[in-house]
Amino acid sequence: MMEQFKNCQSCGMPLKKSPNGGGSNTDGTISNIYCAYCYESGQFTNPDWTASQMQDFVKKKMKEMGFMMSLFANSFVKKIPSLKRWKKI
Repeated sequence: MMEQFKNCQSCGMPLKKSPNGGGSNTDGTISNIYCAYCYESGQFTNPDWTASQMQDFVKKKMKEMGFMMSLFANSFVKKIPSLKRWKKI
């Protein structure tokens, strides 16, 4: 049984807001872990990024979308390093 996540485990975006409900696995199925912006055809769209770079990117996107109550954006991106993609095994 695969784990189900409500949010992308790379950027934190709610998976229900992702095109198709998630990224795509190598076999074409929908990923239930990562969103379409972070994950395509079984690979990360920005494989060399660090958690810090993802935080900067997400904060910038949130500003563009008008979420710039900076307190909200800052608390949202603070959680990114604890997501599955960024946790050190």
